[in-house]
Amino acid sequence: MRSARFVTVLHRLTETMAKKQVIIDTDCGIDDAQAILMALAAPNIQILGITCVFGNTAVDHVCQNVLRVLSVCEREGIPVFRGSGGPLVGAANQTSDHFGTDGLGDVFEDKDPKWEEKIQREHAVNAMIRLVTENQKQVSLVALGPLTNLALALRLDPCFPQKLKDLYIMGGNMEGKGNVTLCAEFNFVSDPESAYIVLEEFLCPTYMATWEYSCRNALTWEFFKRLINQDAPAACFMKIITSKCWEFSKEKKLTKREIYFGPGFVSYDAYAMAACIDDSVVTERIQCPVRVELQGSIARGMMALDRTNELKKSHSVCVFTKCDVAKFSQLLMESVRQPCKR
Repeated sequence: MRSARFVTVLHRLTETMAKKQVIIDTDCGIDDAQAILMALAAPNIQILGITCVFGNTAVDHVCQNVLRVLSVCEREGIPVFRGSGGPLVGAANQTSDHFGTDGLGDVFEDKDPKWEEKIQREHAVNAMIRLVTENQKQVSLVALGPLTNLALALRLDPCFPQKLKDLYIMGGNMEGKGNVTLCAEFNFVSDPESAYIVLEEFLCPTYMATWEYSCRNALTWEFFKRLINQDAPAACFMKIITSKCWEFSKEKKLTKREIYFGPGFVSYDAYAMAACIDDSVVTERIQCPVRVELQGSIARGMMALDRTNELKKSHSVCVFTKCDVAKFSQLLMESVRQPCKR
């Protein structure tokens, strides 16, 4: 007869084997933090590592922000890797002040003097390649910032995309409506060349939560208040880091999102993470080739959907269009209700 201890060990092993292995590539701002919390709370997700890239703020701030999120949930054992500090071409000049200069609303005065010691010495791109090579066809890569690390991984290892299980991207747009420039979304316009490379050469199953998709599935500000007022460390953390930026967003003149789509609470990166955790969250999608425009001051960084395959491409991506808002809301609530340690 098997001992109780053996059965318990076997149960834990089975649970581990059943988990979806995930690498999160992030430019950790406030919505990235929410997405990471969502992954930490999901019982079916095993985070192999978090790779950092410039975007919402400088890459050093990104690293520190990720460490803060992991500390809130007492999950410091997850390795964090520093990656690209700028785009493939030109200087990093698209960093946003929407989430403050540090990406988390400029609400923290303290700085961990030993934060650099907690970052892995291995470069994010090398770590990404290694982790995926060690777990071929098992890793879901969730990209929440500019796609620079992914493009570099492809250039260092041309077989990298085919080793992935799948790729989830928060970024791009599908109607030529931009939130930074007239026609382009922030993550893609921050490094258009990398976005172009990834969407041309990553032939693994690719799923996209675009800017319009996120905006059209916005939640109410009443839900947001309930979300951050839960009695749990993660909820308190979200309340602190959103204390300045959301009030600022609501008080200033209408944003492009509000002009196009109306008011509401949108945690952009959480939409891509939610789809990775539970694909039934997405209820409608478009399967078609896409291309990122690299020319022109207006269109540079814009993603175009090729629904009639004028480009004669063999590879299509899945572009989300509608989500189950109730399921998405539940995932958000669970992300801030989680106990400190699992």
